[in-house]
Amino acid sequence: MTPGEKIRKLRMSLGLTQEEVALRADLARSFISQVETDKTSPTVDNLERILKAVGSNLQSFFSDYKHEKIVYRKDERVPVYDEPRGIKSQLLMDAVEHKKVDAIITTLKAGARTDEEDYHSGDEFGYIISGNVVLVLDGENYELNKEDCFYYKADKKHFIMNNSMKMAKILWIKID
Repeated sequence: MTPGEKIRKLRMSLGLTQEEVALRADLARSFISQVETDKTSPTVDNLERILKAVGSNLQSFFSDYKHEKIVYRKDERVPVYDEPRGIKSQLLMDAVEHKKVDAIITTLKAGARTDEEDYHSGDEFGYIISGNVVLVLDGENYELNKEDCFYYKADKKHFIMNNSMKMAKILWIKID
């Protein structure tokens, strides 16, 4: 992929027009077009401005994308060790430092509950794979059954508890 094609791909992935990138980078739209079609090469300063406008930087732009991990196998899951009694969680993907999402499988034994999390940034989504749980957000209870799901901004104190006599399993996705 040529540098111009890479810039175009970044721009389009954000749903930006060439005009919007040009405004953000304080450059001419025609210049952005010429860069994207590889008719001209930007200076390092202009390239940095364009990349910043499309949410990237020089290091990311020139890094090797050939080794991007796509598939995460079951035997590669990372256990979460500091969980309360009766809770077992596994990160579904390893090497997530550069990702904006954590996908976790959490199993709650009968009567178990997660630790209460304080307010933090991001959003959280969950899908109840099996069992029944109660989601508690700032003291308000939400009862969830198998195949129900939840979504909330994490600006609330929150935890999940299993008040039933059966084990519950949740796919929990945390988004930054």
